[in-house]
Amino acid sequence: MYHYPISYDEPLFRPPSEAYSIIIQITLGCSYNKCAFCEMYTSKQFKARKEEDVFKDIDTFIPYRDEVRKVFLADGDPLVLSTERLLRILTKLKNTFPKLQRISTYATPTNIIRKSVQELEELKNAGLDLLYVGIESGDDQVLNSLQKGETFNTIVEGLNKAKNVGINSSVMIINGAGGKLLSEQHAKNSAKVLNETQPKYASTLVLTTYKGLEHFKNRFLGEYVPMILPELFIEMQTFMQHLDLNETIFRSDHASNYLVLKGILGKDKPLFLQQIKTALNHPEIANLRSNYQRGF
Repeated sequence: MYHYPISYDEPLFRPPSEAYSIIIQITLGCSYNKCAFCEMYTSKQFKARKEEDVFKDIDTFIPYRDEVRKVFLADGDPLVLSTERLLRILTKLKNTFPKLQRISTYATPTNIIRKSVQELEELKNAGLDLLYVGIESGDDQVLNSLQKGETFNTIVEGLNKAKNVGINSSVMIINGAGGKLLSEQHAKNSAKVLNETQPKYASTLVLTTYKGLEHFKNRFLGEYVPMILPELFIEMQTFMQHLDLNETIFRSDHASNYLVLKGILGKDKPLFLQQIKTALNHPEIANLRSNYQRGF
């Protein structure tokens, strides 16, 4: 849709749903960068970019100002920045792109909590509409093993604090995050954390050890026992059975997912459970990604 006239400090990441968004880097790297499973920003040292450079990047899109509908603010968790700085950037975006409909970014529950209600209201009023929050699990033992730096309580507090001022969240859970030993509690407590926060969007992906299983095990606090494909489906089944959501748009269509599920929870919960059951009992006819069917 757009010709990108700026140079990015790579690697650059954005959620799948931001494929047609303008991406503006206002931070480089991740302010936390300790999660056992994550290799996204390990090659970068976190820093905030100079505002003048951010504004220059925004200005390069002026020729497309009437086409821009969505902007995604990168890299990892720009919400760590001061509210004053964020407000200046949001105001610049709104003034530059008159037809802008949505501004989004990555966030952590802890950095949401650090903002006062008034600050979050100001960010919402300035145009911040959506936060992508990789919570990974709702289980404290799994979160600790992943070195996530969050707990069930901080996740619930952060997501609900944003929700109460009208900022939507897109929440991500990792299937297989705790391995075989922690699978059941991971599934049940991940469902519980979604039930208590009722996010606008939720998704799952499957744990991927980009630098190899042994590298991940060395960072995982505790014993990690890998899961085979049917076990991952059983975990998803338990997770789905314990969900009590009202109007959450749900997706498990990330490249890592073996079984693609798309719909709205709760109305599509029976359908999802049937699809998972079919994947378990009749994988040859299930809606599995073809390149993974050999995994059974």
